[in-house]
Amino acid sequence: MAVRTLLKPSAYFDSVTLMLVQREVRQLPGVEEAGVVMGTDANKELLRDAGLLTPEASTARADDLVLVVRAISDDAAAGALTHAETLLVQRRAPTVGGPYRPKTVASAAQMLTGANLALISVPGRFAAGVAKDALVAGLHVMLFSDNVSIEAEIELKRTAAVRGVMVMGPDCGTCILGGAGLGFANRVRRGTVGIVGASGTGIQEVASLVHRGGGGISQAIGTGGRDLNSAVRGLTAMQGLAALAADPGTEVIVVISKPPAPDVASQVLGAVQRLSKPVVVNFIGASVPAAKAMHVALTLEDAAHQAVTLATGQAPRWPHWEALPAQEAGRLASTQKYVRGLYSGGTLCYEALLLLQRYAGPVYSNTPLDPSQALESALRSRGHTVIDMGSDEFTVGRLHPMLDLDLRCQRLAREADDPEVAVILLDVVLGYGAHPDPARELAAAIRQARLRAQAAGRWLPVVVSVCGTDEDPQDYEAQVATLIDAGATVQASNAQAVRLAGLIAEAAGSRGEPHRPMELPAPSAPPTVPEVSSILRLLERPRVINVGLDLFAESLTAQGVEVMAVDWQPPAGGKQKFIDILDKLNA
Repeated sequence: MAVRTLLKPSAYFDSVTLMLVQREVRQLPGVEEAGVVMGTDANKELLRDAGLLTPEASTARADDLVLVVRAISDDAAAGALTHAETLLVQRRAPTVGGPYRPKTVASAAQMLTGANLALISVPGRFAAGVAKDALVAGLHVMLFSDNVSIEAEIELKRTAAVRGVMVMGPDCGTCILGGAGLGFANRVRRGTVGIVGASGTGIQEVASLVHRGGGGISQAIGTGGRDLNSAVRGLTAMQGLAALAADPGTEVIVVISKPPAPDVASQVLGAVQRLSKPVVVNFIGASVPAAKAMHVALTLEDAAHQAVTLATGQAPRWPHWEALPAQEAGRLASTQKYVRGLYSGGTLCYEALLLLQRYAGPVYSNTPLDPSQALESALRSRGHTVIDMGSDEFTVGRLHPMLDLDLRCQRLAREADDPEVAVILLDVVLGYGAHPDPARELAAAIRQARLRAQAAGRWLPVVVSVCGTDEDPQDYEAQVATLIDAGATVQASNAQAVRLAGLIAEAAGSRGEPHRPMELPAPSAPPTVPEVSSILRLLERPRVINVGLDLFAESLTAQGVEVMAVDWQPPAGGKQKFIDILDKLNA
């Protein structure tokens, strides 16, 4: 057995390239395991778990590319590293005869007539600078990138408000504008339900359920997860609400967020109360005071149900795949007690935490409801645990788990080997930008996990929710069928899946505790109504400058959206000390 390492200092490659190269290297003859990652602390921890953190790899900085191979011989390991380098060079080289790519946002905006939006998905420490360039060019911004400071977010959103444009993000995973899905977005029919959401997967869950319930989506405006906190003060949410109020194609509005800061919630609710259109509010886990023309939803499923009913006059019906919790619990071994949830969606994870504790009691997480329930390490579960695998510790220098399922499949195997695990809970999110066939990869992992548990004398229920539609590129019905064939129990919504997992745990002996919702104050007078004329032009049809992941540009092109891709590279070769010098010179 041989392990070889190669470090490439200050060598930037996007996460999709690294994932594809890593997968190809793993398939080479004689290779047992490979890591092709940026040298962040999180990635080094993952290399350690895989037995690949060599002394050389442990010295890597966040700017460094790390290639590690474990193979049956030194020659095989060396050949694999050489092949990896070749693949990286090939993927970085421009396509012969391909279209010219401008180097800056400003030059791209000049080349694309009528450009009105920059979609930015570069690493977080560079993202704010690219967003500033976009605002200077007069563009709206969808900032998919995470790991952007709160100070940068506030500065960007204040600048945008002055210019009459929006900054959606950072960490804005989903938007549907003018019928086009940006980032991670499901393909849904056009309709009259508009969404403002401080949540990517929350928007996806509601939009998909509205579609499957017979309704349709006019627009879905993502704000980024921190927009409704006390520092940012709902700047983008207020713009989104004003725009949907003025949008002639929107008749019903849905507002989605984790519990906002109380004073910000009061202003948002005040703005909602002044609208002439009915509004469904789902501040997940918070008690929302009743107000005129406002409908309060308790779950994402409930929000979609109310929106469809208001928009169409008919209550939607979603299929249920029947399962008997008591029967499932009766097949468990005496050691099996705990639910383990492995989520790709942050808001779906949060909803799962809220619902599961009603059946199972305290639930530990890397994004806990209570600080006392925080895990010491997101890589190790205890008791009932629900993990957001799209949070920063898993995504710095790596792809989001909606695209790269490797970490989740590895974690699924570890949880299945734990004799105390009674139920595994998963979400599968379909749509543009997501993995082309997530059910196939997860099904293989589910099937293997259940077989390993069976060999150890244990029954292992796996409960899955699938967020998607029949029009998604992955085909919702086909994904569901693949998961069921692997032995999973599939539910039509996240709320249904969590309830089933909780009922199994309850039948196995867990004791729940009542949820104490955050009490929000009454609506108050909102600030001045934002200027929305530029936003309304964006909602007619986006014309996009793409900076970052090519797959987002490809999905937009497939939808008929005009896109100009920027040939982006980190400034100063990604070397932080030189970047700091440039920042001082430009200050």
